[in-house]
Amino acid sequence: MKFEALNLNTPLSDYIETVFHYHDYMPDHSIERVVPTGHVYILFELDGMLRKTFDNETLKPTGEFSKVWISGLHKNYLSISSHAKSEMLVIQFKPFGAFPFLNFPIKQINDRVVAVEQVLAQDLLQVHQSMLGKDNPSEKLALAEKWLYHNFRADKAPPQSLIEMVTNLSFQPVTAYKQVIKDYPNSQKHLIAQFKKYVGLTPKLYHRILRFNDILQQINKKETITWTQITYQSGFSDQSHFIKEFKHFCGFNPQQFIKQDFNQNPTNFFPVEDPG
Repeated sequence: MKFEALNLNTPLSDYIETVFHYHDYMPDHSIERVVPTGHVYILFELDGMLRKTFDNETLKPTGEFSKVWISGLHKNYLSISSHAKSEMLVIQFKPFGAFPFLNFPIKQINDRVVAVEQVLAQDLLQVHQSMLGKDNPSEKLALAEKWLYHNFRADKAPPQSLIEMVTNLSFQPVTAYKQVIKDYPNSQKHLIAQFKKYVGLTPKLYHRILRFNDILQQINKKETITWTQITYQSGFSDQSHFIKEFKHFCGFNPQQFIKQDFNQNPTNFFPVEDPG
């Protein structure tokens, strides 16, 4: 797979995690399970292939997507199609960063994958069409950058108190959650409303997603894993609660996850068997 990322400058770098383009992706599976990371994505399909989402249990198709679509924040894993020789461009917003570009409460797209024309003006479809006329990935990335600069609204930026809160939750130990929440300068009701508007989720659910991803980092490429230690270091009261939470976010219990060597591949997506 060939990969190229955009070099972000302010103000984009303040609100966007990354903008990247890839092509010649060659997976050995047709469906993959994507675990939540706490980010909103805009995705551009550049290969003419129709993407699908699937029911997590039956793996029957639930949606079809082409050209450009937005993936909101998901409360558990998402099952999507995976394609050989695929080409895509992806905008990944920071957890608080999508609102100044999308200009609607982020909670509106929670647990949803939506065609971009359902929630935004048609201009992103025009950007997509322009990308198809470019051969160089850098030119395609430049088109995405131009759209982001044009649509950025500084007056829609989240308050600094919220940015600091989200940043602290991301970088403080997961067990420091209660103290971080306590340090917020306004009421808890105000905090929840701000989170739903700018982040999409409640602080508690967002923290659960962070904690799960922290666990994935802890077990990444480890030969020996002490689940009991991870359970209590992550703030779980007992191992049954830990196992339930782990399975909620990725669909596998911890032993199944390790048995399939998923901890050897540091990504947020994992192949699943297509029942046919």
